[in-house]
Amino acid sequence: MSYRDHFVRDPRICGGETVIKGTRVTLRTLLASLAEGATVEEILGDFPSLDRQDVQAVIAFAAVSAEEKLPISNCVLCVSVVNRSCCRSFLWCIRGTE
Repeated sequence: MSYRDHFVRDPRICGGETVIKGTRVTLRTLLASLAEGATVEEILGDFPSLDRQDVQAVIAFAAVSAEEKLPISNCVLCVSVVNRSCCRSFLWCIRGTE
């Protein structure tokens, strides 16, 4: 089963936000819980309608999302590099150059 099989987006449920299938628990809520350091066990305790595979699907989604080339508003390396030569390796950068 793909992590995508755990999610549904329906305009009639939670205003169209992505939720875990069969629940009203949003993907955004679970990502925030994980980002704050909650363990899988804590999340399962807070959201009894979820199972371990649901939380693992959220983690898989986050991992896949991190692999995509996403726009970066500030180049993390450039902030501390005086000559900003690293800008050439970033499509979106604080200098707006490639």
